[in-house]
Amino acid sequence: MWTTKQLCIAVLITFFSPLIVRHLILNSPISGTSRYQILHANPLAWLSNRVDADAPTANPANAQVVSLPADDSSSLDPNPRNSSARVVSSPADDSSNLDPRNSSTERLHWLNTWNHMKQLTNVSTGLPHATKAIKDARTAWENLMATVQNATSPGIEKGRLCPYSVHRMDASKSAGGHFTMDIPCGLVVGSSITVIGTPGSLSGNFWIDLVGTALPGEPEEPIVLRYGVRLTGDKLAQGPVIVQNAFTASNGWGFEDRCPSGHSNNATQVDDLERCNSMVGREEKSIKNSTHHAGPKQGGKPSTYFPFKQGYLAITTLRIALEGIHMTVDGKHITSFAYRAGSEPWFGTQVRISGDFKLASAIASGLPTSEDLENSLDLDMLKSSPIPDGKDLDLLIGIFSTANNFKRRMAIRRTWMQYDAVRNGTVAVRFFVGLTNAVSAKYLMKTDDDAFVRVHEIYSSVKQLNVSNGLLYGRINSDSGPHRNSESKWYISPEEWPEERYPPWAHGPGYVVSEDIAKTINIWYKTSRLKMFKLEDVAMGIWVDEMKKGGLPVRYETDTRIHTDGCKEGYIVAHYQQPRNMLCIWETLLRTNQAMCCN
Repeated sequence: MWTTKQLCIAVLITFFSPLIVRHLILNSPISGTSRYQILHANPLAWLSNRVDADAPTANPANAQVVSLPADDSSSLDPNPRNSSARVVSSPADDSSNLDPRNSSTERLHWLNTWNHMKQLTNVSTGLPHATKAIKDARTAWENLMATVQNATSPGIEKGRLCPYSVHRMDASKSAGGHFTMDIPCGLVVGSSITVIGTPGSLSGNFWIDLVGTALPGEPEEPIVLRYGVRLTGDKLAQGPVIVQNAFTASNGWGFEDRCPSGHSNNATQVDDLERCNSMVGREEKSIKNSTHHAGPKQGGKPSTYFPFKQGYLAITTLRIALEGIHMTVDGKHITSFAYRAGSEPWFGTQVRISGDFKLASAIASGLPTSEDLENSLDLDMLKSSPIPDGKDLDLLIGIFSTANNFKRRMAIRRTWMQYDAVRNGTVAVRFFVGLTNAVSAKYLMKTDDDAFVRVHEIYSSVKQLNVSNGLLYGRINSDSGPHRNSESKWYISPEEWPEERYPPWAHGPGYVVSEDIAKTINIWYKTSRLKMFKLEDVAMGIWVDEMKKGGLPVRYETDTRIHTDGCKEGYIVAHYQQPRNMLCIWETLLRTNQAMCCN
């Protein structure tokens, strides 16, 4: 019996699969015919004799009229002058299943087809179990049609708005004199941008900008990376040079990374790659047989290597990595640029190419698709909420980070920076990568970019203390002294701290001070009265102790839920958390509302 049933289903699906394909092709917009057709009373006549949607139905007694809004007729019918009504025939005994309020016209067609198949079950010589087989086949049909319908639904349009790659094959420029290519949904680690073109004959100077979207209140767009090629040199270099930089409205242009350059900053690596390939600017010895990028010999001087040359085609690729952006030319690594604060790659929404450069094509690939975004967050949600002018904050959280720790900052943006108090502006969170101007707040918290902070719990705990002045809140250490072992990473010499004990201090992964303490430290810094100490958390304890000696009533409030050596259940701060742990902790917190660890 089961074999017969399977055979019946297989026969039905096999028979109708080609018809499904034919039906979809004929009803596609490319075919030029109306997508809304009438089914004849003859249940299978529509397979061979399609009737225009405006023709009268062959069986008006069993017809249902589906009214379409007149203002949508132009998008649903090739002829907008046609009536806004469409007629769909359906058996009266199954009209409840074909409610036009719940089904599209195409779906009515599909379901109606299977309703007509019911007559096969009334044939006495029919196949055994035909009724059950037809029901199962109808379910299979509905599932297939649902898949087809989803493929053309508005929700999938989002996928097209976030494609895996975009490309431009023309060299047209805008009125501003530059070429632009939009990056619909930002960049992620693994994304790349490839530019194919030739430096021109006038100067050959050009630059490639990775441009972001200006945040609310900012007058100018951020530039995540400006990759400038100066074949004729500049004030600092007589020969050709590559200059890299980034720009934000708040910080302006940073220090230039130059290649070739003797600047010490270029000695550090980005993702274990040289900031400037050491062969750039050096005499060409190992590539004598290649003159593709060799500079012309002048006065008998040996040529030096440079990846670009006027009149020669070059294939240039920017690759997005964990710590920065790496540039290769013709497959050879040339430069690396570390991310700057406020100009991380997910801000990038456009590639802009300017200068004396003949562009052949530009391609961006490895872009985040809609599926990637659905598994993360909307890109706008990753940006810090602006602080309204004149608004006093209750709590400002400053996160110590370095330019290379992009992945950590991204994990924080996706997790505990999504707390409601942060999103609505009650609590502000900012990354401190250097000296940063901050806003006024009743309390200031310091944490690190490898710490997970339960913002609501910190905020609630500080407010419950009801201390407006002289507060140092955290995991207080009142009985510690300097490490005198010179091999220790925390080594402090007697010259740096002669005493055997430190004053009370709060561990660095998470502590809070009241506004008066923060303002006093700022004043001392500006007036050169601040005694610097290389252990930042101990330094805060030293400064607070000096204020105490000066007459400030100080309250030391310890909280053992601040864990400085990892994560323990019930935490309000968990230290030494890798990005993947932060994502796991956040998902667990949202799912269970419990402070559980993901070690």
